[in-house]
Amino acid sequence: MGISPADIRLLELLASRLERLSADSRWAHRASGVRGQLLRVLSDLEAGGDVEIATVRALIEVGFTILRRAAEEIR
Repeated sequence: MGISPADIRLLELLASRLERLSADSRWAHRASGVRGQLLRVLSDLEAGGDVEIATVRALIEVGFTILRRAAEEIR
């Protein structure tokens, strides 16, 4: 099972959303690191490199967790 176009789109979307977190958020620093990893994976995929599906799934999970926690912080 490879990385689907939907996975790639989700990685791009997460990177975009993580970039939008306010610098005032206590999650901003962590989001920056995860965003960097997402961009690295996307770059590797674009260059035709191999990326483990487990890595992609873990990044998606962590990205959504950070977004959820940042949203809870706002409320």
